[in-house]
Amino acid sequence: MFKYHGIRETILMLLAGVLASSNLVMSVGAQSPAPTGQPGATAARRYQPNRFAGRAGTDYKLVWGVESLSVKLAESGEMIRFSYRVIDAGKAKTLNDRKAEPSLIDPQAGVQLVVPALEQVGQLRQSSTPEAGKSYWMAFSNKGRLVKRGDRVNVAIGHFRADGLVVD
Repeated sequence: MFKYHGIRETILMLLAGVLASSNLVMSVGAQSPAPTGQPGATAARRYQPNRFAGRAGTDYKLVWGVESLSVKLAESGEMIRFSYRVIDAGKAKTLNDRKAEPSLIDPQAGVQLVVPALEQVGQLRQSSTPEAGKSYWMAFSNKGRLVKRGDRVNVAIGHFRADGLVVD
């Protein structure tokens, strides 16, 4: 039986095979010494990307009072859900301000998505006064499915801007 691997796993497996056949030590983090203490033993370790470049995660906490920013496909890719957790309600007011127009920008696809407003429901976003410890979300319309999983997008809400978020 063949097991499906993603592109990243396939590349790491190929690199591991090439490096193992040439007796080189692999330093890309795909393999690490096993905890057994046996010399030469290795254990596979799954790659986990850093969510934010540099100190961006700390900046979101200190300046905007939010953490756990995520962008995910929803409704079979027709919607994109941006969510965040509030840790300081005073600083996070900008994100829930009804006057601030949120947008999701995908430079790769060359599109700027908006939060749709439905007749019976209103805008697909939470705009109540933020409370510390609670999570909030907003949904962007992705008609035509131009933004895809793995794309790096930017979210802008008023003066708030989160750059380089990966779509899950």
